[in-house]
Amino acid sequence: MARRRVIESVDGNVLPMRNAVLFRRKGRFWPDIFRPGRYMCILMFWGLMTLLFMMLLAKFALLNTLHDLKLDQSEFITARSVEISIRTNKLITEGDNIIISEFKKIPLPPKLTLPDIWTKPNADLYYKCVQRSSKDIISGDPTNGYILVHSNGGLNQMKTGISDMVAIAKVMNATLVLPSLDHNSFWTDPSDFKDIFDWKHFVEYLEEDISVVDHLPPAYASIKPHQRAPVSYSKASYYSNQMSSLLKKHKVINFTHTDSRLANNGLPNPIQRLRCRAMYEALKFTDEILELADKLITRLRDDDKPFIALHLRYEKDMLAFTGCSHNLSKAEDEELRQLRRSVRHWKEKHINGEERRRQGVCPMTPREVAVFLEAIGFPSDTKIYIVAGNIYGQDGVKALQDKYPNIYTHSNLATEDELSPFNNRQNKLAAVDYTVALESDVFVFTYDGNMAKAVQGHRKYEGFRKTIIPDKKNFVKLIDRMDKGLISWEEFSMKVKILHANRTGGAVLRKPGKVVKSEESFYANPYPGCICEK
Repeated sequence: MARRRVIESVDGNVLPMRNAVLFRRKGRFWPDIFRPGRYMCILMFWGLMTLLFMMLLAKFALLNTLHDLKLDQSEFITARSVEISIRTNKLITEGDNIIISEFKKIPLPPKLTLPDIWTKPNADLYYKCVQRSSKDIISGDPTNGYILVHSNGGLNQMKTGISDMVAIAKVMNATLVLPSLDHNSFWTDPSDFKDIFDWKHFVEYLEEDISVVDHLPPAYASIKPHQRAPVSYSKASYYSNQMSSLLKKHKVINFTHTDSRLANNGLPNPIQRLRCRAMYEALKFTDEILELADKLITRLRDDDKPFIALHLRYEKDMLAFTGCSHNLSKAEDEELRQLRRSVRHWKEKHINGEERRRQGVCPMTPREVAVFLEAIGFPSDTKIYIVAGNIYGQDGVKALQDKYPNIYTHSNLATEDELSPFNNRQNKLAAVDYTVALESDVFVFTYDGNMAKAVQGHRKYEGFRKTIIPDKKNFVKLIDRMDKGLISWEEFSMKVKILHANRTGGAVLRKPGKVVKSEESFYANPYPGCICEK
């Protein structure tokens, strides 16, 4: 008769013990793990792997934190002190068990001190890195052909487009003929390349990068150019393969459009550096333009006080293009609508201007600019040089001038004789304004257009000169709330200061976007590419 294992129950009854092996295994399992052998090795291995993973995570988190802390110290302290001040006031005034009369309310600084307003971001850790290497110097290989360039748009759109064409000529091993400029844009300026740029300097500066000629040589003059509009935001491979094949076949190509024909990111470093050399070094304005700009800057600084260059893009063409008419009359709104309908290449005809404003894509009005500058802390005696054409609307700049009477333009700073060579030459005047904006103590723009991008990028290239970048989407919400009486001036001003404490044109890496057309422009921020860390 087989023997059965039994176990005595609590009440004394005898029960069969069917799972005795299981009990025995469970009792021995955990002690076995901690004995020398394979279980202990496995535990040690996965423990070390977990520790290594956590250390890597900590390292990357620390690096990101250190990078984010590369902010201008004075601006960070200012923003933090304002935030602490308002929090402290809230604690004092709202505390249930605090006797308010025993405390002094901590005052919010109504205006930032002079160093906080005018001091540029810290650029000590950065330098220009655009030097060409020996292998980038043009070789003696014969050219694949000649590129004719028709630059389209206003001055700054043409300037960035020409810089791209220089890089494209390099990729295609092509000879670049001096570009022709657009005479059919809104301003219908008859000026050509030699009227605005120092063409000899342009040719000489780029002689080690590409070959530039004044006109087609006689052997190619009779060839009918192949007309082509390059694909926007293309990579270098598009030009080295498809376009180069066309050039070898036709020998002369005429690029009919130059705006945004190269990608912002994903290009070889030598090509990015060449774009900057073309944009910031080779495309030098004529002496006539630079001399007038220098006179205006000297007059603005005659009392040794700093000045703001304000790109107030509240002009008729821009308002019609964007569909923005906030604070304008019904008649002015209708005039803009008619202009928008009459321009064939403006694709959008029916636009909700108020919705655009809420999205933060409208140019700021003169009144919004005045409130913005006052909230930031600029005193009413601040000198402001307006970088723009005629301000649209029956009131013009009145709302701005009522708060900041020291308003200047090239029209009231220069004499009639000084301006006579620039009559009906809007692109030449834009070049004067560009130069004044580049050299200003602070640059503020109200619409992120071509000039705003070009100037802010150039100022970063020259050592991160202070550029205030308005957060228009949030600013519109704040000013509308203040106008409705929902927040006080003190709260409004405090929030505007904090919102813009680190929007001052400092070193922030340009990052590729999900949509190429909406990502940050290379010429608005040439870091990385042309600016490096020491």
